[in-house]
Amino acid sequence: MNRKRGAGIGVFLKYAVFALYVFGSAMLLFGTTAYAYIDPSVMTYVIQAVAGIVIALGAVFGIYFRKMKKALFRFLRIDENRNKEVESDDVVYHRPEEVGGK
Repeated sequence: MNRKRGAGIGVFLKYAVFALYVFGSAMLLFGTTAYAYIDPSVMTYVIQAVAGIVIALGAVFGIYFRKMKKALFRFLRIDENRNKEVESDDVVYHRPEEVGGK
């Protein structure tokens, strides 16, 4: 097998787009009108679901953005921490009589 790495993703996306096209076309061609009442409280569920999806996608995007940035910096041999100053973690304890306390 002489396939490039990640070549299966392109094929998968092509089939996914085709499936969405067929499904969408079938819905438009064979759809019927539904005379139904949608309770106002249903919209709160829809808003919560959409907000959850947006937050999850934002988290996934943030994680992969950091991974890609780190890989790009490693590829370009750029050191992120080059100009950062590091403070020491020394903890100094004083006795109260040395500081002026009782």
